[in-house]
Amino acid sequence: MAAPCYLGWDFSTQQLKVIAIDEQLRVIYEDNVHFDKDLPEFKTQGGVYIHSDRLTVTSPVLMWVKALDMILEKMKSSGFNFSQVRALSGAGQQHGSVYWKKGGIQILKNASSKLPLHQSLEGCFSVSDSPIWMDSSTASQCSALEQAVGGAQQLATITGSRAYERFTGNQIAKIYSQNPEVYMQTERISLVSSFAASLFLGAYAPIDYSDGSGMNLLHIWEKAWSASCLDACAPGLEEKLGCPVPSHSVLGPISPYYSQRYGFSPDCKIVAFTGDNPASLAGMRLQEGDIAISLGTSDTLFLWIQEPTPALEGHILCNPVDSQTYMALLCFKNGSLMRERIRDDCASGSWDEFSKALSSTVAGNNGNLGFYFDVMEITPEAVGIHRFNRDNQKVVSDFPKEVEMRALIEGQFMAKRIHAEKLGYKVSKYGEEL
Repeated sequence: MAAPCYLGWDFSTQQLKVIAIDEQLRVIYEDNVHFDKDLPEFKTQGGVYIHSDRLTVTSPVLMWVKALDMILEKMKSSGFNFSQVRALSGAGQQHGSVYWKKGGIQILKNASSKLPLHQSLEGCFSVSDSPIWMDSSTASQCSALEQAVGGAQQLATITGSRAYERFTGNQIAKIYSQNPEVYMQTERISLVSSFAASLFLGAYAPIDYSDGSGMNLLHIWEKAWSASCLDACAPGLEEKLGCPVPSHSVLGPISPYYSQRYGFSPDCKIVAFTGDNPASLAGMRLQEGDIAISLGTSDTLFLWIQEPTPALEGHILCNPVDSQTYMALLCFKNGSLMRERIRDDCASGSWDEFSKALSSTVAGNNGNLGFYFDVMEITPEAVGIHRFNRDNQKVVSDFPKEVEMRALIEGQFMAKRIHAEKLGYKVSKYGEEL
């Protein structure tokens, strides 16, 4: 009998990835389908369509389904033994949404194993191009939602975040206001994560608490949809969303389609999928009090929090590992590009020189501090270079190069700590609160 293994899927913006691990967590298989390169017929750029208004950004739903077909066929051709898979789960790009047309569930449930899934599902979606996280076309819907519930802070208190243009509730409100007939034809609205789980389940998979926290619709304290938020977005919305579930829920066995077409065991379990950000917290195995920082084009902070205090900046989500606790998410737009620019200006483009300069200066930078925003920052909303000396006087001119480099790094990390504490993070040392 084949040794048991487990599949993890990642429906991200630019590609679909799969990984198989054995019971010792060793990787035994991995592969990907790159949307632009491997599915050129959809004509995406970076996996998306950027519309003429430069605000609307979507991805074709069938591209995701066809990518799944393609990667499963690649696995089959390689000789992968699907019968050894005991369970599978995964993640999807957060905030994207999929709109199932009435009758879609029956077509999904009865899909013929003789056909690739994308052919069976071709007519199943009332919206063929899904709004995704890059979309920023819902400013009016955001204002209306905040006004309806008593203001931005009140919305953050209920849902963990003030209204954001990419958040799903506001995207649903836009579809309802612009195309009410399309909305009425929709029987189920999925997130990308629950959509992906649905494909494997052969039924509509529920939205999990953690990814559902990124919609401006879930009451994060009660783990249920907020009636006031639903009513502000569209009528009859609760029925179209279904009941949310804990992120680690076992949803049921795999659809017979996969057993018949690929040889999966009928006992293979589908565990709820979640959003990519919650999945990062789970994958890094954070625990209470831990903090993780992703230093990328944008810097992202992940925090495990017991008693959060939602604010106008940052996000509080239900914790995917422990649904009685929370995770905080903070995003800073001026990340690696800002650091690279200062490196180029002050260290001749060399990280080695940059590191030497940091080592040559003292922690605290003798009271010299800087905040560096080449582009409009998210947290806080600010732009420009702001330097202060030890007497708290604003310095317009440049610091000496080595002072400039330390001011950049210390300023960035001080900001991260300050905003994390605003959301309820408590800095501790050796297990004791400071």
